[in-house]
Amino acid sequence: MIPPKPAARPRRVSLWRYLRLFRQDILSAQPEHLYRAWMAEFRTPLFRSYLINDPVLIRRVLNERPDDFPKSSRISEGLRLLLGQSVFVTNGAKWKRQRRIIDPAFEGGRLRDTFPAMLAAADAAVARLGAAGDGPVEIEGEASHAAADIIFRTLFSIPIEHKLAKDVFEAFRDHQRSQPILNLAAFVPLPAWMPRLFRPEARATAARIRHLIHELTAQRLAEIGAGSAPNDLATKIMSTVDPETGERFDLAEMVDQVAIFFLAGHETSASALSWALYLLATHPEWQDKVAKEAVGLGAEFSSLSSLRVTRDVFREALRLYPPVPMMVREASKIEEFRNRKVARGSQIVLSPWHLHRHERLWANPDGFDPARWSTEEGKASAREAYMPFSSGPRVCTGAGFAMAEGVVMLSKLVGAFSFAPVEGRVPQPVAHLTVRAKEGIWLAMTPRDSIQA
Repeated sequence: MIPPKPAARPRRVSLWRYLRLFRQDILSAQPEHLYRAWMAEFRTPLFRSYLINDPVLIRRVLNERPDDFPKSSRISEGLRLLLGQSVFVTNGAKWKRQRRIIDPAFEGGRLRDTFPAMLAAADAAVARLGAAGDGPVEIEGEASHAAADIIFRTLFSIPIEHKLAKDVFEAFRDHQRSQPILNLAAFVPLPAWMPRLFRPEARATAARIRHLIHELTAQRLAEIGAGSAPNDLATKIMSTVDPETGERFDLAEMVDQVAIFFLAGHETSASALSWALYLLATHPEWQDKVAKEAVGLGAEFSSLSSLRVTRDVFREALRLYPPVPMMVREASKIEEFRNRKVARGSQIVLSPWHLHRHERLWANPDGFDPARWSTEEGKASAREAYMPFSSGPRVCTGAGFAMAEGVVMLSKLVGAFSFAPVEGRVPQPVAHLTVRAKEGIWLAMTPRDSIQA
């Protein structure tokens, strides 16, 4: 069974038709030939963009010369309301300073330190689903709840049931309904003086989220000052000194960073977990393997290493449904790509969605095959064409955290329940910032205890 993907648009459409399609969903707005092409150029009267699938060009942009290809300022326009000047949208010296302070929190033993909180959140998710009763379950909503719980437990040592955590989660859900995360202005070069088109509800929900995060962060700074703060990620980040400047994040800067930790750690993880569960529901032979392996997950961090099948299933879900389907950089000077001149200011689109399904780079690119990760051919493809967390200096600082979280949650849920697809509810992937299903992902769920009994 081939997992669902959007139908591609015709190769040639007008600019206005393309913009209408893009506003509905950036994946189905792209033509089919991008799954074969090494590079594609898109021209408009206002700007020019290049989608690159050539591994050599991708390495140049992300790994070899990242300073020459900063994040596009147009992308930040759709995120500024919520994220301010967080590490996700900044460039240059400011971004480097932010990473020098943030990265130590995710290095070495810190992941081991967060493992108990991940387990607790996964156990809480199992309990919530167990209390849901019979009938189909919309799993994206449940995955969002579980991912948010992990973020709050690991960042601030509080469960999702804590009033402030619950308020942030609910406000973020309201924000998603009021405004797509990725504003159309991100891809339309408007003059700096022209106001961006945000709905009043989106401005209100973004302000509420930031107010709540400000309250959480201010409380933690006070606890750090009093010597009573728990040893979690928030404390680590707020206490870390930039080795070059001797500075720490101030309160306003930390609010920006917590906003992106919540968005990136909650939205993307929920997307990946939802699609992984759907893929297992439609491939019961792999679900059985994950369920059998789940008995190996214990209270020790070292037990994660025994979940090899679960890890490969999660990797394959990230390949087929990368949470962030496209990344945009900007050429800071004139370049030459594949014997073609690229003007300064051109948008460079790197698309994990197309790269991970590229017909010249992967065997059976649209098929679900976790076994590929143990073959030499699959490993070679991964080296050339796999970047669910980006690559190079701007690789997601929480990539290791996200992989551990996904494997833990998948193991716990599949170990407790059997999942099956719901007839007539095939999810249609769509994307604005992350890849979700157009009308949710509905799965039938049966406790494994009752099956074994």
